[in-house]
Amino acid sequence: MRFLTGLIFLAMASFAADLTGTWKGTAETENGKIERIFHFEQDGSNLTGYTVSEMIGKSTIEDGKVEGDAISFTIKANFQGNEIKLNYKATLRGDELTLHVDASDGGGFSADYVAKRTS
Repeated sequence: MRFLTGLIFLAMASFAADLTGTWKGTAETENGKIERIFHFEQDGSNLTGYTVSEMIGKSTIEDGKVEGDAISFTIKANFQGNEIKLNYKATLRGDELTLHVDASDGGGFSADYVAKRTS
């Protein structure tokens, strides 16, 4: 029985999303288009890396998790002298990553990105 459970677990892990690499995303907001680069490093269900945008610069990915095609992570961003925590939830479908982000401080910021792998 343990052997069968182990095989099922390995099979499920082999179907998990593979995000390792660089992705370029674009979001349409009320203030215009926002572009962000996501550089992911995945080790099993753990996700690390960083993001870069013109507006807030480089931010380290924290609390990154991959469960099947569901992805979640946070970043801390410095915006106009204020540090805010941004929460991302994403889904991988083929070569396209859809991401929803919102600010944990309840300030009303949210955006939806569509990202494509660049490397």
